[in-house]
Amino acid sequence: MKILEVKTEKRLIGDAGENAAAKFLRRRGYMILKRNFIGNNGSEIDIIARRPFSSRYHFIEVKARTGKGEYESRPAAAVTPEKQRKIICAAKTFLPEGNKKATYSFDVIEVYLIKDSKAEYSVKDIQHLENTFDLNTARKKDYY
Repeated sequence: MKILEVKTEKRLIGDAGENAAAKFLRRRGYMILKRNFIGNNGSEIDIIARRPFSSRYHFIEVKARTGKGEYESRPAAAVTPEKQRKIICAAKTFLPEGNKKATYSFDVIEVYLIKDSKAEYSVKDIQHLENTFDLNTARKKDYY
């Protein structure tokens, strides 16, 4: 017996953002290696991509929003140091063991969506922020 899967509005926005980001990357020559990769720590990486003939892996977190208001923070701001650490740990389980030539980049793709008359989402704007974080920025910070 199948249980009816109901997607929340937040999940629909996230799916639309991830699909738009994958399409955006392909148009720019990236190969999508994995989507929604789950590492040994249970954390998810939205997209893992690489350019042909490159040893650089891009571990990409996609953040989609439906508004681009003047006072709204950028979607990338939602990738907290805690989230960064989880992505880095998950990436370690993906990277090929012993491949000394492999390099990597932790990126964020911001997707701004608008809802059309058919209640479907389309891309208003998309930004690829490469090397958004690394091991140093993801370290736990003492804010006190």
